Amino acid sequence: MKTFPIALQLYSVRERMAEDVADTLRAVKAMGYDGVEFAGTFGNTAEELAALCREVGLVPISAHVPFEEMMADPEGVLSYYAALGCRYVVIPYLTEEYRPGHEKFDEVIAGAKQLGELANAKGMTLLYHNHDFEFVKVDGEYALDRLYREVSADYLQTQLDTCWVRVAGEDPAAYIRKYSGRAPVVHLKDFVGQKTENMYALIGIDEDEKKAPQAFEFRPVGSGVQDLPAILAAAEQAGAEWVVVEQDQPDGEHSSLECARLSINYLRAL
Repeated sequence: MKTFPIALQLYSVRERMAEDVADTLRAVKAMGYDGVEFAGTFGNTAEELAALCREVGLVPISAHVPFEEMMADPEGVLSYYAALGCRYVVIPYLTEEYRPGHEKFDEVIAGAKQLGELANAKGMTLLYHNHDFEFVKVDGEYALDRLYREVSADYLQTQLDTCWVRVAGEDPAAYIRKYSGRAPVVHLKDFVGQKTENMYALIGIDEDEKKAPQAFEFRPVGSGVQDLPAILAAAEQAGAEWVVVEQDQPDGEHSSLECARLSINYLRAL
């Protein structure tokens, strides 16, 4: 099996990042991660973050940037992440009005074309990171597949989140293979339990839901229900270049950094 470079999605340790960016990056590097995917800049300039990554020895492979933020200032936002050194910039999540079945989903399709073209001009590639709400069918086709059909692969590549693919009822390995040649970065995420109401409270989105549902819990990679060997084999077959560990919330037994350590230890042992 291919030995992938492994990045950590820093949303996984966002509270630590808010306290001390440099110290958190050093801790991530000490665990053995090769790179990081940013989710927020914590008041730093692109040059400051790029210098920190060089100093620590981490590749700033990508960044999750809200769709509305990118569309409000495409030139400025994408220039920032190009200066940071990101190879990929990612649409990470859609607020309800932009989701499939709502009036602004067509704006996402049009916006992805615009952002993807501009990202290419700056030496980057635009990715889309799914949840489960893209797996609604319209005329027999998943909205996620429609997005990838209507936006050329030249402008938009996939960042399949394997947790949400499975939550939606699909096989993550099969879905990765479906997008062979268009899946440069794969999100590895493990969990236990089943889909519940208000489950986006678990990813820090639904601020009104103070208590997370008990039927579903994120877990360190390798300690949940996901078939990671099959997922990694599919990622290799699909031509993926990086895998990214993400755990939206720590489990009940470990801190966020401890979860990140357990995930990479499992992956390195495979």
